[in-house]
Amino acid sequence: MSDLSVSLTDGEVSLLPFGPDHVEPLRRACEKDRDIWEIYPVNMLGADFDAQMKAFHGGNDRICLAALHGGDVVGTTSYINPDPANGTVMIGATYIEPLVRGSGFNRRMKVLMIDHAFACGFWRIEFTVDTRNVRSMAAMLKLGAKQEGILRRNRVTWTGHIRDTAMFSILAEEWAGLRG
Repeated sequence: MSDLSVSLTDGEVSLLPFGPDHVEPLRRACEKDRDIWEIYPVNMLGADFDAQMKAFHGGNDRICLAALHGGDVVGTTSYINPDPANGTVMIGATYIEPLVRGSGFNRRMKVLMIDHAFACGFWRIEFTVDTRNVRSMAAMLKLGAKQEGILRRNRVTWTGHIRDTAMFSILAEEWAGLRG
């Protein structure tokens, strides 16, 4: 897993291993779109923010990265449940503030992460998206991910909503074709 915990940069887009200096800037970034948290599985506002920071950084199931735009923290993303033996890792727990949405920032961030995961020897990358998040589902398809199906009523979000989750993946050979 440590191979995934590196700094990745593409111009003004940087992903850095999440550290203590990123906590308060991320808190401020999360506050910039209070409404979006209604369709996220967890809440990153108020007192819930601190609890989620502990949960995200308390286990061995994820590698959290701070997302920076020109040196300023604008969000976060993670490699989740890396399984080198089976060549699979999920990219998720992604939030970026409204300032960088629609600018290509998210795509560049995902390209950095996908390229790096495949360079580390993984051959399958997974993504899950709440089916209410139409923008994120469209972004997955635009990125080249294949929708594999819908996990029906598989997760209770922090609001009590029982969500349906769209499952997407990209295989190394597909990505090579997209990038080539």
